[in-house]
Amino acid sequence: MANYLTGNIAKSNKVSYTHEPSSQWKPPTAPNYRIDRQFPSPSATQCSSAPSPPNEDWSRGIRQSQVDYSIRSDLSVLHKTFGSQTQASSDSALKKELGLQFAEQYGRILPSIGTRDHGGVPVFVMLPLDSVTSKHTVNRRKAMDASLMALKSAGVEGVMVDVWWGLVEMEGPGEYNWSAYRELLEMVRKRGLKVQAVMSFHKCGGNVGDSVSIPLPKWVVEEIDCDNDLAYTDQWKGRNYEYISLGCDNLPVLKGRTPVQCYADFMRSFKESFDDLMSETVVEIQVGMGPAGELRYPSYPESNGTWKFPGIGAFQCYDKYMLANLKATAETTGKQEWGYGGPTDAGGYNNWPEETEFFRREGGWNSPYGEFFLQWYSNMLLNHGERILAEAESIFHNSGAKLSGKVAGIHWHYLTRSHASELTAGYYNTRDRDGYLPIAQMFGRHGVVFNFTCIEMKDVEQPVDAKCSPEKLIKQVIQATRKARIPLAGENALPRFDEASYTQVLNNSSLRLEEDSPDDEIEPMCAFTYLRTSQDLFQSNNWSRFVSFVRRMSQQNAVSNSKDEKQSGTRPVIQEATST
Repeated sequence: MANYLTGNIAKSNKVSYTHEPSSQWKPPTAPNYRIDRQFPSPSATQCSSAPSPPNEDWSRGIRQSQVDYSIRSDLSVLHKTFGSQTQASSDSALKKELGLQFAEQYGRILPSIGTRDHGGVPVFVMLPLDSVTSKHTVNRRKAMDASLMALKSAGVEGVMVDVWWGLVEMEGPGEYNWSAYRELLEMVRKRGLKVQAVMSFHKCGGNVGDSVSIPLPKWVVEEIDCDNDLAYTDQWKGRNYEYISLGCDNLPVLKGRTPVQCYADFMRSFKESFDDLMSETVVEIQVGMGPAGELRYPSYPESNGTWKFPGIGAFQCYDKYMLANLKATAETTGKQEWGYGGPTDAGGYNNWPEETEFFRREGGWNSPYGEFFLQWYSNMLLNHGERILAEAESIFHNSGAKLSGKVAGIHWHYLTRSHASELTAGYYNTRDRDGYLPIAQMFGRHGVVFNFTCIEMKDVEQPVDAKCSPEKLIKQVIQATRKARIPLAGENALPRFDEASYTQVLNNSSLRLEEDSPDDEIEPMCAFTYLRTSQDLFQSNNWSRFVSFVRRMSQQNAVSNSKDEKQSGTRPVIQEATST
């Protein structure tokens, strides 16, 4: 989750610029590189085989392998915390295996969502990123089962599971190995928990909280190695392998298939392989649409120290496919000179808005060229989401599972006019323009839940000079989803175990705004997903606070919108957010 609280703010590694005084901002001149004029169908690279229709094995053939049930010797913190674990499933067995003290402290299992008090919000918990291994086994199986048992005892509704493209289809195009996920989902089902399955088409590694590295499928990486323009690219020709550039969404650049076809085939295979678990166990499909599974550009990559909070990030539109589209769009509007690339004076990853000509208070972002570029840049992202969600809707429409999509909580520099950090990520949101309503409306066309992060954050916890405002950002998103008439779900951006963050989640999950009348019936969040199971979560004090939080969420009787609660905070709580 690339959302940040606070920490040591260093304005290092910035790109320096000098500017002549000018009353008029000018668009960039043509840079010294070639643009492939064969838009929208650049010639195939030598790495890709000639386009050919997929055979029937691609849609229904699943290459199964034997599951290795061997267990690692370091079974995890749960054995250290709860003692010896077995396959206990009943409440009495839970007391026996986890101990009387545990049972007395955390009590009975809470009722399921169907019997929750009116207005309650079901809580899901993210499982570890490495829950499934590259050898197609469940990682630390006994510890996993113990953690599922503990989560059920706490009243958690279910778990969120990353279903990694890079693990399931790692060997070759159309060769899906679901064996480990079959085992994991069966374990979840037996514990009486629900599943939010994330179609993770991105690389794991490079974002805050990414403790493991899971690359894209190796045959996809080989294609990117051969044609670097399949990767998102910044103006300095820096390539990002986290997610395939949306500029080639509809081009057969992956062994004869387009990226969108690959995503659709993957989702279709998942649906067919787990049809028996759909609706009853798998209740939600979160569709990955970008880095960290979020609908955005990889504008603030942490890997190799490229970006540090609270830098503004950088535009990611310099691969040949994106540039070809920009050029064609500029020519269509009669402004050919605008089609050579993005703004040349938008600074670097770690600049701040007022240090750049483009993002400063009265900068180029508000000029005719700026408006043209930002509209094109955000439209490309919206169209990308539209294509993938249309496929997902077609595949899962009769499955009984709802669809969701995740949007990043980019709250730094939110109080500036340009909202630079949001603009580089693809959200055309400024002081005078709503960038989240178009996303919500697009989600609404496909019946998709709007999932938003940074729900636990308070303004007073943020560094003042970075002009952050997660609270105002969340309010804007609530208003956008109301206008679009779609459900809103939430996540915390960073692992936190303090009472202040839980109270903030309780407040925000009610979705009640200060201007709402007490008599207004406001539907709360449809779900909240907690990040994530870990050694720290299962420590005694943290676990006790978490269990209390889950129960308050189910009852929604402890929500308060008092001014005092909103203003109280825990300044610099998480140092991990900005550590490098």
